[in-house]
Amino acid sequence: MLAKVSSGAVIGIDAYVVDVEVDISAGLPSFTTVGLPEAAVKESKERVKAAIQNSGYPFPDDRITINLAPADVRKEGTGLDLPIAMGILAALNIVPGDLLSGYVMLGELSLDGRIKPVRGALPAALTAKRSGYAGIMVPRENSREAAVVQNISVLPVTHLAQVVDFYRGLGNISPAKAGPGEFPSPSPDYADDFADVMGQEHVKRALEVAAAGAHNLLMIGPPGSGKTMLARRIPSILPPMTFEESLETTRIYSVAGGLERGQALVTHRPFRSPHHTISNAGLIGGGRIPRPGEVSLAHNGVLFLDELPEFKKNVLEVLRQPLEDLSVTISRVNATLTYPASFMLISAMNPCPCGYHGDAAHECRCSPTQIDRYLSRISGPLLDRIDIHVEVPAVPYQDLAGGKGGESSAAIRARVSAAREVQTLRFRRSGVHCNAQMGSRHLRRCCALDGDAAALLEAAVNRLGLSARAYHRILKIGRTIADLAGAESMRIDHLSEAIQYRSLDRKGRC
Repeated sequence: MLAKVSSGAVIGIDAYVVDVEVDISAGLPSFTTVGLPEAAVKESKERVKAAIQNSGYPFPDDRITINLAPADVRKEGTGLDLPIAMGILAALNIVPGDLLSGYVMLGELSLDGRIKPVRGALPAALTAKRSGYAGIMVPRENSREAAVVQNISVLPVTHLAQVVDFYRGLGNISPAKAGPGEFPSPSPDYADDFADVMGQEHVKRALEVAAAGAHNLLMIGPPGSGKTMLARRIPSILPPMTFEESLETTRIYSVAGGLERGQALVTHRPFRSPHHTISNAGLIGGGRIPRPGEVSLAHNGVLFLDELPEFKKNVLEVLRQPLEDLSVTISRVNATLTYPASFMLISAMNPCPCGYHGDAAHECRCSPTQIDRYLSRISGPLLDRIDIHVEVPAVPYQDLAGGKGGESSAAIRARVSAAREVQTLRFRRSGVHCNAQMGSRHLRRCCALDGDAAALLEAAVNRLGLSARAYHRILKIGRTIADLAGAESMRIDHLSEAIQYRSLDRKGRC
């Protein structure tokens, strides 16, 4: 007695079809799973047996062999429980086996037959559609997530008996539909708004420039100056997510198990703020079975590293590849996986260990050696990859007591979105989406300087001893400032503002 059921498994952020082949033959009772199953897949035999029996169906006292094809790719997770159970029931002729080929099945089984949610439902739905299946059968909690994939039937199921009745023609399952609220809103609503920020106008300007060109930014200032508060408001001025961005980000969260119960899509740009005790694998991803790290969970959003020098130096150095390549490649013996990691790096730090170096209101107790040692925790190559350095002084009493906030996030977001639209048009069909991603070819074409601007930049490079990477960063920032101003070409005022955003270069600290 042989039966075959289609399921899916995840590798990276993509899914592939797994053919679950079930053979029941005469012999001593046994339950063998082959095809490189991980521990959770091997344990499925106990869940499957109990679920079948507690749902009122017989379980065979024969030799059961489960093959998971392709057999040379390691399978992990609990999503294969449901297809294995249905394969056994089809081999027993309890359900018609010829009807099982139309749907991909995913689901973890409880001992009483209930179907529990699994990871990777969205990538599995995309693969099922691409492979030509009529639909996909998923736990009800995953149905809204899978239903955002158009032109494929998504059947939400809650119990093994419900699936059996469906295939025996004794019951119907209504396909899940994605409502209009599942998709990104053109006007996202954020709880934190820049209108609540008192003072710090030059810092808010730097954040606007960073958001307009997706530039990385470092804020330097004493404790209590508002660095964290400002950083948490950055998503509110970023352009709304497109459906493609939302779909790609949701795939990452689906694989990582980061979607909230019943959530269909990630419709707001992510804001990730890991603690400074995070490990290499936690930041960029990894583990025995590689999982996405914080840099991938921040894809299309913001990664905020507070108290930057407190992070382990080796942890900070692994940021170099994702900052340059916008992706993370994790190599293991069994596979090499690549996760997307296109994010804005926003970081904050104190100017010295006590935090008050250069603060007029507080005396700094740190020696020059202590300050140098503190700042040296951030390497020059990493600082070069941070486009904008901005000082955040303590807010004066007059600004705090004045009660007047600044512009709203919506007003700033409108200018940022307009600048991003200019960049989208400029870089269409080039694989570049914003100024921060420009390569040398784009810099030559889009960042031409007139005589005065070129002379100013030459003087800055010679006086500050800028690296080639810092030189290119200044050009990219200048291009973004020109885009915000609606200018076709960079002027000397755009370039001079860009140069002032390299404060650590001016102080010779990188």
